[in-house]
Amino acid sequence: MKTLFRGAAATAAIMALTGGAAANAATQGTQGATSTGSVAVSVSVPNRVQLSGLTDVAFTNQDPSVAAANAQNVCVWSNTGTRGYNVNASGSGTGGAFTLANASLTVPYAVEWAGSSGLTSGTALTSGTALTGLTSTATNATCSAGPASTASLIVKIAAADLQSMQAATSYTGTLTLVVAPE
Repeated sequence: MKTLFRGAAATAAIMALTGGAAANAATQGTQGATSTGSVAVSVSVPNRVQLSGLTDVAFTNQDPSVAAANAQNVCVWSNTGTRGYNVNASGSGTGGAFTLANASLTVPYAVEWAGSSGLTSGTALTSGTALTGLTSTATNATCSAGPASTASLIVKIAAADLQSMQAATSYTGTLTLVVAPE
């Protein structure tokens, strides 16, 4: 009798902790000509984001009297409820600066981001500081269906900086972009 009472008390305690609701659980079939059972199926995914469609930027034989600009359409996909994301950029210069170099020679460049494709100007990015509040229109991770691109990356070098460069010298660097879901 004591064992039965303890079992009932334990069941009552579990029901109280779970709000009295039965948990989704598999039901087992019974022996017969056929037997039917069922299982609950559920799935969830974490927040994810993907950046694709990037191409290297090359300014070749750039006229130093004219500012250089390269705008490219890229794809940013986000699976959050708002399709939100942010972008953070850093260069290969000292402290993540946006600079191109050849040995000790350096030249700065600017980076802009626009939340729509097909644009030639956007919001100036600061190395190490995220541009927030962006929204993607991508319907899949690589824009292989739906819009072909969702944002614009713009790289610029001012004419004054081009004029400070040494002729016939290649300056190189790396721009790193990190997108994160919001």
